[in-house]
Amino acid sequence: MHTAHRKAFLARLAETNSAAIIPTGDAPRRNGDSEYRYRPESDFVYLTGFREPNATLVLLPNRAEGKAVLFLQEKDPEREVWTGRRLGLNAAPETLGIDEARPIAALWDDLPALLEGHDRVVYQSGIDEVRDREMLHVFEVARGRKRRGGTAPSEWTDPDATLHELRLFKSDAELECMRKAAAVSVEAHIAAMREAAPGKNEGELDALLEYTFRRRGGTGASYSNIVAGGANACILHYVQNDAPLVDGELVLIDAGAEWNYYASDVTRTFPVNGRYSREQRALYEVVLAAQRAGIELVRPGGNANAVHDAAVDVLVDGLLDLGLLTGSKAEVLEQETYSRFYMHKTGHWLGLDVHDCGAYFIDGEPRAFEPGMVQTVEPGLYVAPDDTTVDERWRGIGIRIEDDVLVTKDGREVLTSDVPTEVDEIEAICAGR
Repeated sequence: MHTAHRKAFLARLAETNSAAIIPTGDAPRRNGDSEYRYRPESDFVYLTGFREPNATLVLLPNRAEGKAVLFLQEKDPEREVWTGRRLGLNAAPETLGIDEARPIAALWDDLPALLEGHDRVVYQSGIDEVRDREMLHVFEVARGRKRRGGTAPSEWTDPDATLHELRLFKSDAELECMRKAAAVSVEAHIAAMREAAPGKNEGELDALLEYTFRRRGGTGASYSNIVAGGANACILHYVQNDAPLVDGELVLIDAGAEWNYYASDVTRTFPVNGRYSREQRALYEVVLAAQRAGIELVRPGGNANAVHDAAVDVLVDGLLDLGLLTGSKAEVLEQETYSRFYMHKTGHWLGLDVHDCGAYFIDGEPRAFEPGMVQTVEPGLYVAPDDTTVDERWRGIGIRIEDDVLVTKDGREVLTSDVPTEVDEIEAICAGR
């Protein structure tokens, strides 16, 4: 899979005689001398599958041979006792299918000569300030070589138009990873529904999700789990996950497993005590209808804006019918008065990153869906607990429903459809049936 990715990217680079520098960083510091568990940069893992920190891939389409050069840490038995085994220079070419391996310590000294003969460099700036300064120095050295009669790149460009366009379209091998991530997420969400009960804590469900993700072979969570009981669900990116679950309230779980670094992204909202109240069910049914309207438009030729507009249309009808909004539908849509209950878009690309790369607009127009793209569909309604403009019975209810949808040549495939969305199914699972 990664060899195929490199081959496709090298072909893109050759079209503009560009080299590419794709680094991955170190494990970030957590506190004191502790570090977070390492996760490689997505562009880097897309092209290499290599999981070690402190490495850089250099792609050089203008070279006759040695087009893929990986700079990585050398073997060091003393350090490996403390921080884990390293692949090393000798094993890297055969193991990873790259052409040449060099020590990471030589990267900045070697780059000017390697880049010679290329007109530009694809490099993602703005992530690591120290790395950016080193790149500027490399360009200074390259310019000196150019003044002496050599050829060297004179500019760098970000990967959006090349590498990120390739990442937007998922291969069969990538989709296999995403289906496995989805399957693990299905199991985790159903387990959380069964486990929830009044008096338990958000943290218990959070721990159960993490346990399931890793127990089933995933590389962990795609993002920080959101386990939001009651009014916490009205905080879109709530991640404290430490409040008690209260009888009569809902719990919103937004969590997805990662498989071989490919993401899933699933949200379900269900009752802590296993039964939706009348108001909870009424709002839930509106959100579910909005999601179905959005999913219906995920197909070749559709676009993310149309998905969002379809979901908003249904949400506005529901809010007017339930009396949470007043006025005509045309006024509500024109003035966007619905936005205090629904303030986010209805989906995003999904892949190695949970908010994956790829342009949403082409020449100012919404980009049409094509087979191989994966888009989430995630409408919601959030009634703030202090919103005195609505009846008290609605306040503090937050609901979101989210699934991962693959665009196929004939329509769509909902990768996460095995997590129930119907009220009766959810209540049955919560009751242990």
